[in-house]
Amino acid sequence: MNSELPVALVTGSTSGIGLALAHAFAEAGYAVVVHSRSSVETGEKLAAALPAAFYIQADLAVEADRTGLIAQTIAHYGRLDVLVNNAGISRVIPHGDLSAASPDIWHELYEVNVVAPFHLIALAEEALKNSAKSGTPGCVINISSHAGVRPKGASIPYAATKAALNHMTKLLALSLAPDIRVNAIAPGLVDTPLTADWADAHTLWQTRSPMRRAAVPADIAQLAIMLAANQYVTGEILMADGGLNLT
Repeated sequence: MNSELPVALVTGSTSGIGLALAHAFAEAGYAVVVHSRSSVETGEKLAAALPAAFYIQADLAVEADRTGLIAQTIAHYGRLDVLVNNAGISRVIPHGDLSAASPDIWHELYEVNVVAPFHLIALAEEALKNSAKSGTPGCVINISSHAGVRPKGASIPYAATKAALNHMTKLLALSLAPDIRVNAIAPGLVDTPLTADWADAHTLWQTRSPMRRAAVPADIAQLAIMLAANQYVTGEILMADGGLNLT
């Protein structure tokens, strides 16, 4: 089928930030491609609940799955206008424990957090450029982390992958302009089930950040919709940490 609606692919969209992104893009008038690595039933239910949505399962650590994700999206809708690289993985390792940050962990995090977003963008390049022919540049939004900007984060390998994603965002913004815009959002702490027991982090945001709270997923989704709507901004790493970086 060919979609008259603009199409947004949101990776990792069955929970947390990704779930909020899927709802926000649907509310903004997009046909949404819902994706997850393993929660197939949840993904199918979400796609059924959103107008014109479609679910695809793919393990982004696997090259063939990444290829299939983009191919199935274009086969189903005939277009792709926005790619949101939200899916990512982390490992909690004290920064001083260098031996625990094994080569296997480095490779695992890099494959999903850096290689996969780059490969998806490369695979989607032609479709995103076709979107620009209608007068609206294709759009890529990478969900990064404040840990890629400041020396923070669950582990050094995780923070380094997000720093790489930020720099890749800028490089691609230059190389793909003007047909495709590429930006990133770098959240600080986001209040999700994953972070519910991160007591120290919540205390930090409640006491030191100017906004006195962690973000909620909708805060990040609103920024993504803004970046998708604006046809001029590119190459930006938008910090969304409640102002904690100012302290």
